[in-house]
Amino acid sequence: MTTYDDRASHGGAPDRAYGAVGEDLTAVVERVRGSVEGVIEGKPEVVRLSLTVLLAEGHLLIEDVPGVGKTMLAKALARSIDCSVRRIQFTPDLLPSDITGVSIWDQQRRDFEFKPGAIFAQIVIGDEINRASPKTQSALLESMEERQVTIDGKTYELPSPFMVVATQNPVEMEGTYPLPEAQRDRFMARVSVGYPSAEAELQMLDVHGGVSPLEDLQPVAHAHEIVKLVEAVRGVYVAEPIRRYAVDLVAATRTHPDLRLGASPRATLHLLRATKAAAALAGRDYALPDDVQALAVAVLAHRLLPTAQAQLNRRTAEQVVQEILQRTTVPAAAGRPAGFGLGRGGYGQQPPRRL
Repeated sequence: MTTYDDRASHGGAPDRAYGAVGEDLTAVVERVRGSVEGVIEGKPEVVRLSLTVLLAEGHLLIEDVPGVGKTMLAKALARSIDCSVRRIQFTPDLLPSDITGVSIWDQQRRDFEFKPGAIFAQIVIGDEINRASPKTQSALLESMEERQVTIDGKTYELPSPFMVVATQNPVEMEGTYPLPEAQRDRFMARVSVGYPSAEAELQMLDVHGGVSPLEDLQPVAHAHEIVKLVEAVRGVYVAEPIRRYAVDLVAATRTHPDLRLGASPRATLHLLRATKAAAALAGRDYALPDDVQALAVAVLAHRLLPTAQAQLNRRTAEQVVQEILQRTTVPAAAGRPAGFGLGRGGYGQQPPRRL
């Protein structure tokens, strides 16, 4: 398996204890968050979800109307990290080989030479992904799930960390194609930027009125730091009742009368990984039911397909997920010792450490 990575800075950091990495996580995340929030005014929850997906080894879908800062959010996140970044502008005439790469005949060597496409980067920005044909959109399937690309029978491994940040206009806009179900399912979370408040929009005029803040944006974290943080997030403890709670939420989408397509087992895995990342961002090395609840809509809703009757009744997938959250029993821990979020009596484990 061949690796294409034009940066060597993301490896070689020494292993340290989880507590030390947890302290570093807070410092690094705060630097990245501050950098992105300096560009995206008044949207701290959107920035936080973006960082959650990054640390959970997922991919992010940003969906909203034109002009609210979807591409700027993606570029601000990418430029805040010292790693390789490529941008793909999806258009109706874009070909799959433009994304994955192509083998070209070299007359001097009398052999085919592989020219890697734009997907060979650590952060890939897919702008207006639903303006390309489904054939071209499908070129991302292997890379997003398996973090590799297979061309002419040869497999090329993608660099680490690897994240696709795609923007999308609502399907009601002209010249768009709905993303295939398999494509949507590979995105860990979907976020809507939304219109800014009056105060945030006024501040935006001051910040963006002269030059774009992206021009002066400098990396505040290295790729190898992100890799270490991802490894730390994998070690966050999720108790069995919380894992079962996530399974129950996803299973409820498969039997809900307002849905003709529920969430997949991949969605359960994504919800678990995002829960771990959210707990780490909150300064904990253990997850709470609150972490699952806070992420359920962002992680599950974009995978669900409402029935025709639900659409006639103007029932959205987000509303269905909120209803499932209200109906599903939340796990409770009995006996919480002072100083710990969850106690040994509730989940039968050693008292969790706080970062």
